Amino acid sequence: MPHSEPTTMATAVSKTPSTVPPTPEEISSLFNTIFTSETSQQSLDASYALTNLLIQSVGCLGFQKYDVLSQVKKAASDKKNGARRESAMLIIGALFERFPREHPLSEVVFLLQDGGVLSIALDALADKGAVVRDAAQYAIDALFAGLKPESMANGLLPALSAYLSRGTGKWQGFVGAYSLIEKMAVKAQMGNGTMEEEREKDILREAMGKTLKDLIPLVESGMHDLKAEVAKRACKAMNAVTTLLSNDDVAPRIPLLIKTMEQPSEKTLQDAIHALSQTTFVAIVTSPVLALLTPLLERSLNAPTTPQETLRRTVVVVENLTKLVHDPSEARTFLPKLIPGVQAVKDRASLPEVRELATRALSVMEKAMSDSNVHAGSVTKTTPDEVLAVLDAQIQANGGLAVPEAHTLFELGKTYIAEMVREDVNCRMHDRIPICVAPYLRGLLSEDKHDAVASALQAHFIEEDHRKFGKPEPDDPNEVEIVNANFSLAYGGMLLLNHTNLRLLKGHRYGLCGRNGAGKSTLMRSIANEKLEGFPPQDVVRTCFVEHNQGEDADLSIIEYVSKDPKIAEAGQEHISQVLLEFGFTDGPEGRQSQRVGSLSGGWKMKLALARAMLMKADVLLLDEPTNHLDVANVKWLQEYLKKHTEITSLIVSHDSGFLDEVCTDIYHYENKKLVCYKGNLAAFVKQKPEAKSYYTLSASAIQFKFPPPGILSGIKSQTRAILRMTNCSYTYPGASKPSLTDASLTLTLSSRVAIIGGNGAGKSTFIKMLTGETIPQTGKVEKHPNLRIGYIKQHALEHVEMHLEKTPSQYLQWRYANGDDREVYLKQTRILTEEDKAQLEKPVDLKDGRGPRRIEALMGRQKWKKSFQYEVKWIGLLPKHNTMISRETLLELGFFKLVQEFDDHEASREGLGFRNLEPPEISKHFEDVGLDPEIANHNQISGLSGGQKVKVVLAGAMWNNPHLLVLDEPTNFLDRDSLGGLAVAIRDFKGGVVMISHNEEFVGALCPEQLHVADGRIVARTNTGVSLDRFEDSAANSPQAGTAVNSTATSAAASAAASAVNSGAEEQGELKFKARKKKKMTRAQLKERETRRRLRHLEWLNSPKGTPKPPDTDDEA
Repeated sequence: MPHSEPTTMATAVSKTPSTVPPTPEEISSLFNTIFTSETSQQSLDASYALTNLLIQSVGCLGFQKYDVLSQVKKAASDKKNGARRESAMLIIGALFERFPREHPLSEVVFLLQDGGVLSIALDALADKGAVVRDAAQYAIDALFAGLKPESMANGLLPALSAYLSRGTGKWQGFVGAYSLIEKMAVKAQMGNGTMEEEREKDILREAMGKTLKDLIPLVESGMHDLKAEVAKRACKAMNAVTTLLSNDDVAPRIPLLIKTMEQPSEKTLQDAIHALSQTTFVAIVTSPVLALLTPLLERSLNAPTTPQETLRRTVVVVENLTKLVHDPSEARTFLPKLIPGVQAVKDRASLPEVRELATRALSVMEKAMSDSNVHAGSVTKTTPDEVLAVLDAQIQANGGLAVPEAHTLFELGKTYIAEMVREDVNCRMHDRIPICVAPYLRGLLSEDKHDAVASALQAHFIEEDHRKFGKPEPDDPNEVEIVNANFSLAYGGMLLLNHTNLRLLKGHRYGLCGRNGAGKSTLMRSIANEKLEGFPPQDVVRTCFVEHNQGEDADLSIIEYVSKDPKIAEAGQEHISQVLLEFGFTDGPEGRQSQRVGSLSGGWKMKLALARAMLMKADVLLLDEPTNHLDVANVKWLQEYLKKHTEITSLIVSHDSGFLDEVCTDIYHYENKKLVCYKGNLAAFVKQKPEAKSYYTLSASAIQFKFPPPGILSGIKSQTRAILRMTNCSYTYPGASKPSLTDASLTLTLSSRVAIIGGNGAGKSTFIKMLTGETIPQTGKVEKHPNLRIGYIKQHALEHVEMHLEKTPSQYLQWRYANGDDREVYLKQTRILTEEDKAQLEKPVDLKDGRGPRRIEALMGRQKWKKSFQYEVKWIGLLPKHNTMISRETLLELGFFKLVQEFDDHEASREGLGFRNLEPPEISKHFEDVGLDPEIANHNQISGLSGGQKVKVVLAGAMWNNPHLLVLDEPTNFLDRDSLGGLAVAIRDFKGGVVMISHNEEFVGALCPEQLHVADGRIVARTNTGVSLDRFEDSAANSPQAGTAVNSTATSAAASAAASAVNSGAEEQGELKFKARKKKKMTRAQLKERETRRRLRHLEWLNSPKGTPKPPDTDDEA
């Protein structure tokens, strides 16, 4: 109910207590006025007067001295007098409203001492009088509004937990308690408030997260209350509380987990476990996540009716979660609850596979709880006892307690202060320590010693912070700050950065690091488009965005393309030409400057973008994956260029660890929706953040890719049998003066691991396009197995999806394979019908079978015939009964190559999709296997995805039909380090062949023993080298992952290397033919004839001279 300010009896509140305490008679008179007032307003005014009098004089000590709270409790429990109960609530409301602001130590009295006063107000919510209930609600709201985050976490939350745990209160009081918990959780959620408001939310969110271990079971018990109102409010509180989990892996499953708590049954439990088993856990698992999942997992492990399959899934989830617990103290808190259940599964599960998984999970859990799990560089959290020790020492050093009668209150208050300071220290918000110390000690220490104690405590923990995390280096006075912006960043409904700071110094080169989808490119694009709050405009700080999507105005010459920008054109044609020359673009009619932009390779397009940026004289250079498509020589050139131009500030997004090590002076890292700056290059950053070591190793520990196994190829019974051969192929692009590729030959098998290496423009991508049928060689030939399926990702991988940006990834996959074929195959040059092909189809065919010439309408079927195939041909104008079987060789001789190829592709695709259902659940699982969150795949448009996420969409499309050969043109572009590691392990364990182009020496060296070096359109060298197994984190023989690769029987990298060493000269070099022979079952007559032959042969041997060898039984007449 609304209450106005007091009008007659309230007096001004002074922060300095009066030296003269009031007499007991004065206090008694005010109590009498409160309880005997005729109106609620008069009672409230008197309550304010009492409150102000105590604040100005004795403060919190007056509660005990004048027996204030005892009188209030007595009046609140007076069942015969509703007016006294209402007055008691008004006193509590006045005390809650004003005391914490002036005497914060009163929070201890109201919330914690002797059961606190809050419980009285909560009980009053069940009063039969509406005015009493309104007054109680006023008191509760006044208390909530006056508490800071540290007080809520360490005072209000324990008080509410104690109230709900006692179990003897009225249901209305429980509703009120759950409502307060809900309000706290809502208050802790990230929002769009001021910087200070968001910092307070961070403290409350962190503190509440630590209490979820006890809070979640408490709220869950309310969800099963027999009173519907309590259960409903508890459900709302649970929905709010679970928003405190900042874990992107678990977040999509939270509604299902809450449903499982609300409606506990065997089915809901199994559904929840199944959903968790389908989750790829990537983020570090902390106590809030364990608090939510541990009760559920414990129930599944201990329920006697849990099926074996659910037990298997539960054990796998436990193992996966435990691997990501980096704090042994958190592991020791939660995992002991699960160990008995996992041990029981190990001892009693009926399936050997489940017992083995449980054994492995137990091993992982024991390791997680041991001190050996403390990660290098990890920091121990500050405890309340540590704060208390420093606080006691400082109080003694400053004269000790000056008010002896406050000893009992001070002992309780000391612990309360220590817990609040602990929260600030662990959140590294040391500027809040004074407000959690000084106000609470005011009036208890002599003179103004409370400020000295607070300052000393703050200084101590700042020094401790420097010891743990390192002392920040002071800024060089000669450094020039060009940007200092505070901002938040959101995209497509997702909050990417929340109230963070970006500070750039002139000449520094900043690496921007974070996972795919964190918002790196979005941040740079926002800066370039002048949409970032607080970032200086272009006329103050000129920025230029160099991104990987170049190629607009493809028909313009390079010099025209650059000169098109008015700002650049002002420099003059001669200057522009000179700068382009520095970047390797030769001038003159035959030089590169005269070439069309569309004719450039990916590497040259990136160099063109960099040249354009230099011509704009940018103060800040925004480089998005600058090394994509650049060969080794050009990467080296770029490194030297950036280091030489010390007047330019660079903000760089790159997944090339060597490049970041070489050029960066600082690293900005995405952490909990904040940008955190680290001095030094990537190596220095990894020393400070050991969990970022994935920047240096290829590991699938964070993101696992699972490629489907390739299907069977008829006639191929050996991993080293040729499945695709390219012989003496050459190709010249229209309008080009020289061939892009000359006399190129290559043989591929199912065990191939081939890397094609060379400079930009050497002809590598042309080579790949010929292998896949994107282009047709002008001389030479490309032969492949008729049923061969190829998964191909282009150099500019986003070309695959650029026409489908309005679709979700799931819709794109359904469109691509809707008719049982891969629609992208029909876009290849080898499938598009030219005018000659159309004319060929119009020509009549005479098979010399007496039926005359006829025109082919379509191929209807295919079957094995001798060592090849024969096709069922449907003729134009004739019924199907007149269809004819014609051999593959005959059709090719007649010129129907594309018709045959189209049908072969259809059959190959049909075989590949034979075990695939194009349905949402299977599509979601497939996207999850290539590292893309199913939630994103099903609901986010492709246009809103990051570059790395789009590459995963393309990869999923290429792998859907279970290809035998994977062809990757620069697959490392756009992928972050975790995704790169997952892709490397998946390629290593893939059972089919792999051909790739990559300038990433680390990636190639770890996977491809066979390397083809291409220069000037020719293969100049072929090398066979051992792969670098040490570049994989799981390469050690004793690694637990060594035996648990994807699909369990995955071929090791070493085995692939051995098999691939003979790929260039595979088993045979003759014409590429495949046996399609099938042994026929003999008829009864044939069996009788065979028996007769064998009997005659045996009789002949019996009549032969002694010593004649017995002839073997064969099926021929000889």
